[in-house]
Amino acid sequence: MKRLLAATLVTLAALPLQQVSAQTVRIVMHSDLKILDPTVSTQYIVRNHGYLVWDQLLAVDAKGTVRPQMAEKWDVSADRLTWTFRLRDGLEWHDGTPVTAEDCIASVRRFIRRDPTGLRLAPFVASLDAVDVKTFRLVLKEPYGLVLETLSKPSLAPLLIMPKRVAETDPAEPIKPEQVIGSGPFVFKRDEWKPGERVVYVKNPKYRPRAEPPSGLAGGKVAMVDRVEWVNITDPQTAVNALVRGEVDAVENVPPDLLPLVEKEKGLFLKPFTSGQYFARMNHAHPPFDNPKIRQAAMIALSQEQILKGTVGDPKYYKVCRSMYACGSPLATDAGMKDLVKGDAKRAAAMLKEAGYDGTPVVLPYPTDVTALASLGPLAKQQLERAGFKVQLAPSDWQSMGARLRKKDKPADGGWSFFMSFYDTRDALDPIGRTMLNTNCRTSFLGWPCDDKMESLRDAFTRASDMEAKRDLARQIQERNNEFVAFVTLGEASFVGAVSKNVEQVFDAPFTVFWGLKKK
Repeated sequence: MKRLLAATLVTLAALPLQQVSAQTVRIVMHSDLKILDPTVSTQYIVRNHGYLVWDQLLAVDAKGTVRPQMAEKWDVSADRLTWTFRLRDGLEWHDGTPVTAEDCIASVRRFIRRDPTGLRLAPFVASLDAVDVKTFRLVLKEPYGLVLETLSKPSLAPLLIMPKRVAETDPAEPIKPEQVIGSGPFVFKRDEWKPGERVVYVKNPKYRPRAEPPSGLAGGKVAMVDRVEWVNITDPQTAVNALVRGEVDAVENVPPDLLPLVEKEKGLFLKPFTSGQYFARMNHAHPPFDNPKIRQAAMIALSQEQILKGTVGDPKYYKVCRSMYACGSPLATDAGMKDLVKGDAKRAAAMLKEAGYDGTPVVLPYPTDVTALASLGPLAKQQLERAGFKVQLAPSDWQSMGARLRKKDKPADGGWSFFMSFYDTRDALDPIGRTMLNTNCRTSFLGWPCDDKMESLRDAFTRASDMEAKRDLARQIQERNNEFVAFVTLGEASFVGAVSKNVEQVFDAPFTVFWGLKKK
């Protein structure tokens, strides 16, 4: 315990601390917040920010059922071509203006021009029109099987409703701090936002929660604290020290080596904040991974179990799972995965030789400031090099890595070859929400894969009318991915945080949200 309680000169002395009231919650999140636009960024820290400030038209409850959220109700015509949504009463932007149907239309239009899930819906849309100030209509050219699932997308750039003047921002350009105007339970304090130090939100006194109890991301979003502060502390030991001393109320992600120490500390408890899948993605636009045989060799060289052990540590927090869809979910399958991601270096080396690998370096960026991701780069380097790859690690902070991944430059000129990250299980339920399966040359991102066969199967999935047909197509898509290798699934894990016993979440949230959170 001496290590845990040791004084750390780098702690909150460097932070602009103020007298914290009993109604202020301070938390060390898993990453710093530098981008403010949840439509543009797929980073989970931006998603979490988004849910504080904005709200959804529709939301998914704890059972996975789509519920009205900002909407009071929706109706669909008998031919399933016309969807009509009506907003509930009392919705107001943080600047005091009312939320209107035109705001919703602009937000949906921006979303379907940017988000991979929205992009699948876009070709089906014939029109989006306001019926009156609180009602709008979505008309389709032909039936689409995932309308509600798309509009209620819970994670990885969810559809959050913004004022029309904000939603009309080019979807390729992140919105600015002065545009962070929501209608949600908290207000972003842009005058107190200091990237690298802290982010501050205050309770929205005019927010009208739904009457139902909270469930998943649906129901009443009741703000029970006056102020939320995200404190940026990059060193995990320093963050845990701050928690022990009562200077923060929670640490969202605690590394495995500190978990036993936290468990022994009175006044604290461990809490899984989210669960999901690790994955690897190759850059299809440049050598060596423009060659599918070399992508297959990498899939064979990687070991799920070794990566999970090295990253998570305790088996009670991870699970070997070779399905590309979340294990235990309706579409989960191990089809075609029997001999993959088991760390077979000998077989992978033979495939590399057969594919004509010429020693082109694999440039592998990885973040050093995100606890749950920091060890992935070195682990992958070790496994790939055993098979004969030449690997160059490119460590950086998470935000800089995100910017690098969006570059299409050659790896040697500031681009990249291969990266690893983590998907929330809610982003791994089907082949449309699983955005790494987007292999449309015009809309695929971060690796830019192109595969007409995969897209044909995904298109058929959107038109499938029953679950049995969807399961069959999901299996075919996974088998196709084993040939094409759009991405590699690397098993499931829970991210575990530490929380003061003075803090209570009154419902089982799917990830870190701040409504229903109170201090005792």
